[in-house]
Amino acid sequence: MASNPPARCCTIGVKHEGKPQGEIKDIGKISTYFAYPEDKQTANAILILPDVIGHEFVNAQLIADQFAANGYFVVMPDLFEKDPIPLNRPEGFDIMQWLQKGGPEGKGHGPGQVDPIVSHIIAEMKNSMGVKKIGSVGYCFGAKYVARFLAEGKGIDVGCMAHPSFVEADEVKAMTGPLSIAAAETDQIFPAEKRRQTEDLLKEMDIPYQMCLYSGVEHGFAVRADLSKPQVKFAKEAAFLQHVQWFDEYVKGKRDSAA
Repeated sequence: MASNPPARCCTIGVKHEGKPQGEIKDIGKISTYFAYPEDKQTANAILILPDVIGHEFVNAQLIADQFAANGYFVVMPDLFEKDPIPLNRPEGFDIMQWLQKGGPEGKGHGPGQVDPIVSHIIAEMKNSMGVKKIGSVGYCFGAKYVARFLAEGKGIDVGCMAHPSFVEADEVKAMTGPLSIAAAETDQIFPAEKRRQTEDLLKEMDIPYQMCLYSGVEHGFAVRADLSKPQVKFAKEAAFLQHVQWFDEYVKGKRDSAA
């Protein structure tokens, strides 16, 4: 495994201030947050695969708006079938129980439930929304599905992750597009040994990659950072700009994403 399973640190953090500018609409039965660039063009798109707090979390929606302000059509679906985890769940909350038995009919929130959601959203983006190229960023839980859909023929062209969780080594090895990772110095889910394992895998692969390590921050910083702390705020903003630059190069740019 290239990162460990989720834990309580995946559900704690600080709610940010701001009013999202996008809109929530359904794609089929999937509630989805949309944010549009100023020119309303949809050719270059970013698919945000959120952490367990879900697509209605204001922090995630503000990030979507920021990507849109940088010229991207942004799509962020509900991966949890109306069963996200509220921010700052109590100590005793069993996230593994939620993963295994949460959601409609107690089917859980594993690949068997999430893969069809992501697959359907990608198909709609490419077939009915005019999207030509998809960059995707996954935060914590969502990173696993960036890896799964960055494989050949799965639909994601360019990938980014922040503090990934639950990513398997075989999922990393199957990726065929450029990948950028933002990692936290203190992270029990993606600790130093998992970062090094991921580096060892990536250096043997024929894809562009980068991994940036941010000091003074913990798992979840790219979404749920305490912005009252200057070093943490800087890392959160720097990780966002890291991913914008990656998408600008490999989604908007002329460079072939498989080069």
